[in-house]
Formats: sequence, structure tokens, C-alpha cells
Amino acid sequence: MANPSVPASVPALDLALIEESAKKSALVWVRGPRGPERPLWHVWHEGAVCLVGDGPAEQPLAGLGLVGGGTATVTARSKDKGGRLVVWPARVVEPAPGGEEWRAAVAELAGKRLNAPDAGVIADRWERECRVLRLEPAGPLLEGPEAPPDGPHTAVPLPTPATTRRPAPAGLPKLLLRRGRRRGAGG
Repeated sequence: MANPSVPASVPALDLALIEESAKKSALVWVRGPRGPERPLWHVWHEGAVCLVGDGPAEQPLAGLGLVGGGTATVTARSKDKGGRLVVWPARVVEPAPGGEEWRAAVAELAGKRLNAPDAGVIADRWERECRVLRLEPAGPLLEGPEAPPDGPHTAVPLPTPATTRRPAPAGLPKLLLRRGRRRGAGG
């Protein structure tokens, strides 16, 4: 039986590839209307990638512009080679907290959430503090085994204050050279 949330414009073979790659991959890369692609952990549940985030101790979704009724682009990689396998357009659905669809997604997400600080009451915390999203396939593959990308997908690293690119101290080369001689002489 076909999934009613998946439009008829998604070919059955594409849907099978999307589902299989999402099930086998621990992360998917999601690009919303704003911001760069971001790796996010997820579960595949009832025909969609389900995500939780934007709360304390959860992955950040803010900045991607993901809103219910909006769109996103999802990239899944090959589990064995790690390369880009499929890229597909998605429709963003934000189930109402506490609703039936929300509870079903949260049950799956909670089972896969690693190192949760409050595993016993995680659903309650997610309902109060987080957003749960479903990314449903919305069309044929944008990239896949039959339609590889046109160019490289390199990206400039995001700016961050966590940098180590500073000039090496003037005495460092001498210190390292001296340490290497001591190890070589005693061995």
C-alpha cells in the first residue's frame, strides 16, 4: 500500500532508494531555505525522516529556516563508501506536540536517542522544549546513482571563534627537535 503522505510525483524506485539510504545512515545533511547544509541525526518513520532539535542538549535546527509547510533538501550518504548517494526535495511537516503523529515520531526518536540525560522522561522534555519535524519526500531525486552531481560539493568552512591557526611560537621547532633527539638516543 502506498504511503498517502508521499506525492505521486516521487517514482517508486526513488522512494525505495530514499528510504533505504535514510534507514542505513546515522546522519542526513539537511539544507533549509536559510543557511548551509547541516548534518542531523534522524530516524526513518512512516515514510519520512524524523528529527528532533532546538532544545537544550539537542541538535540545533534554528538557522535552517525549517517550518511546517516549507521545503528542504535532504542528502544521504552511502554507508559503505561514505559518498553522497541521494539528494531529494522534502516537504517539512511539524506535527502538533502531543498529537498522534507527534507521539509516533517521538517513540521512534526516543528509542534511537543516544546518551539522553533524561531517557525516562525525554518525551515530556521534547514536548516542552523542542521541535519535532518530519521531512517527507516531495519529488524525484535531485541527485542519485543515475543522476550524479555536475560539480564538486566543496564548501567554505563556517566561521567560528574556535580556531588554532596562529603563528607557532619561535622556540617550538627547537623544542621539538631536542625532544626527538632524546627519544632516539635512549632507544
